Amino acid sequence: MTTPTFRRAPKPETANRAPIPAGQTNTAAHGANGTIRLNKRMSELGLASRREADDWIGKGWVKVNGQVAPMGLQVKPDDQIEVLPQAKGEQAKQVTILLHKPIGWVSGQAEDGHEPAIKLVQPQNRWRDDNARFFFHPSQLKSLVPAGRLDIDSTGLLVLTQDGRIARQLIGEDAVMEKEYLVRVAYTGAPNLAAANSAAATHAPLKKHLDAIDDQDPVTSDVQSVFPKAMLDKLRHGLSLDGQALKPAQVNWQNPEQLRFVLTEGKKRQIRRMCELVGLKVVGLKRVRVGQVMLGNLPAGQWRYLAPHERF
Repeated sequence: MTTPTFRRAPKPETANRAPIPAGQTNTAAHGANGTIRLNKRMSELGLASRREADDWIGKGWVKVNGQVAPMGLQVKPDDQIEVLPQAKGEQAKQVTILLHKPIGWVSGQAEDGHEPAIKLVQPQNRWRDDNARFFFHPSQLKSLVPAGRLDIDSTGLLVLTQDGRIARQLIGEDAVMEKEYLVRVAYTGAPNLAAANSAAATHAPLKKHLDAIDDQDPVTSDVQSVFPKAMLDKLRHGLSLDGQALKPAQVNWQNPEQLRFVLTEGKKRQIRRMCELVGLKVVGLKRVRVGQVMLGNLPAGQWRYLAPHERF
């Protein structure tokens, strides 16, 4: 299954008929005469993904200034877009699924002999306590894509959706959605100080403390008591990955062996790489929240529908 790339749009309009105010368009996407392609404008307004918009336009379900819109139409800032009820009805059928991904499953396409998590979305794996009033149908697997990744050796909440609006909200280029993780760690005492903070490498008390830890015999119990506060501060803000400074993160001790991370970005294996920079080794990682949606009591390997009243 090919995972499409979604771009985040502004908050969706609530009415089917949406006036387009001047000054709210992305001028870089406009033509010389100040127009923009209809499908892109609909995406910016949050009315539909570009793919959806093209489908609706092709079916005659979109009007501009009262006229059925042809494919490829350019619109101006003061044009009015109207989405017909048929399109809204089709959009309402789209589902979003919350899966508790187990370790050993990949988020997207199969790789290295590991199965994609979408294969777990079968009737027998639906959580028995799911009270959403949806009935499973194989058509719901069509265009169902992961809105974000979760490493093969990590577990927890994975969101799969047919709705491009939700995908843009979670993984669009401007997305700032919080994601919360519980991370069990061991302390090796051998951080990459050059990458984490070059000054710490010559800080005598810290260097003496690090030298006392054997990299081959990491601390696995009461890690909190031996982990330097300066390195905890670095986890919160001050690290860089791939030559780019990381955004501030919330990082606190959940218990003496487990940290709680709240991130608003999602670089590849970000938490594991952050921990390596400060001398920690991740021995267990679980995502427990995306936005306002919690993993809760959903068992590993099972899934449920995002309920109509739930919002990320």
